[in-house]
Amino acid sequence: MLKLLLALLVLSSAAFPQQYIYQYSLGKFIEASSFHINSAGFIFITDAGNNQVSKIDTLGKTLKEVGGFGWGDSQFDNPSNVYATTLNIYVADKNNHRIQRFDKDLNFISSLSTRENDDQNTRFGYPLACVISNQGDLFILDSENKRIVKFDLFGNFIQNFGGYDYGKYSLSSPIDMAGDQNNNIYVINGKKIFIYDSFGNGIGEMDGAEELTSIKIIFNNMTINSKDNIYYFDLNKGIGRPEKLTIDLSEGAGDIKASFIFNSKLYVLSSKEIMVYQKP
Repeated sequence: MLKLLLALLVLSSAAFPQQYIYQYSLGKFIEASSFHINSAGFIFITDAGNNQVSKIDTLGKTLKEVGGFGWGDSQFDNPSNVYATTLNIYVADKNNHRIQRFDKDLNFISSLSTRENDDQNTRFGYPLACVISNQGDLFILDSENKRIVKFDLFGNFIQNFGGYDYGKYSLSSPIDMAGDQNNNIYVINGKKIFIYDSFGNGIGEMDGAEELTSIKIIFNNMTINSKDNIYYFDLNKGIGRPEKLTIDLSEGAGDIKASFIFNSKLYVLSSKEIMVYQKP
């Protein structure tokens, strides 16, 4: 049933626009790449411009920053994405070919890197994103091998999927990834989004009218964006067409990097700041 419903979703500029009004901005960044929010309402941002990860509250107060260029613990080389849970923060440290794990206060815990492993099934390189399931499994979007690699909460390899041998659901140009509350994995692949269940089975796809750059799922609120547009879908509905959101970007903000909806507010990340919007 899920496969049928998800296959009917189509991103289209013909969708009825939903207006959001600008309220205020948060943070100042050099070249922000991604952001995420945990259930407590703290926002975590990766800034590739200074190889840093920041924690801020929804009022814009900076609570902690970690990073700097390098390959040691808490250092980064092009942090491309961040995923926040209540207790842990996971950062895709792209050019260091690893995922770094921190606690909620950005204290370093551990890192996972398998690029030098003898077993090619376990390897990942240039990770673009990661997702944590309800069971603590870690899914990594491996751009070097164009697949997803899955590990358990102890870092033990479980499987990989979405590779060249996956037929219709083979990834050719993976960009970003998100996970829903049912542990389904959504992967942007050019103008399409492939959906896999937690075991790696392809269960559906979404078609887009343009090149997509980011996808976020906070609770059941899914936002998908290109560099210019944002689309929204309520996963509770199970069927329908994502709504195109209409916003006004602040002058000099640049392209949209990512977006999410939390507590009825729309948060939009540009390379320089986070813009907060609300329905009129």
